[in-house]
Amino acid sequence: MTALSASENVSLLRETLIPNPSRARNEGSAAEPGRDGHVTTSSATILVCVTCKSGEGQLGAALLAALSERHLDAKLALRAVECFAVCKRPCTVALASPGKWTYVVGDLKPHAHVDDILAAARRYAASPDGVVPWRERPVSFRKGVISRMPPLVPAL
Repeated sequence: MTALSASENVSLLRETLIPNPSRARNEGSAAEPGRDGHVTTSSATILVCVTCKSGEGQLGAALLAALSERHLDAKLALRAVECFAVCKRPCTVALASPGKWTYVVGDLKPHAHVDDILAAARRYAASPDGVVPWRERPVSFRKGVISRMPPLVPAL
């Protein structure tokens, strides 16, 4: 079997992980009341910038591949994104869900931080509003937060 080039690998990952937006749905996500009594989804999407690169190569594609090899529970979705425009902070991921705050986190390493990303995503998914207490976040997420954005749409 021939090895794929970095661009072929990214293309293959995009084809398999990015749903067609016209068909994308939030199927199967559980809803539960939050602290304020409003219903929020308990699922989360891990968005991975696949264009992140450095002298070490295609870091974003490597991070996406490493995450896709790991078991993701039903509450977590994985999606490739073209660019977060945070090129000075590769690798970059975001945690997002309707009705929750969105976090963008950088300075992640493809193989060293996979467990941190999954742990943070699980805590994020379990939170009613997307806000995970600072001390409950993995160290890489405490140090790597680039931005936090408020919810744009109400929870489903």
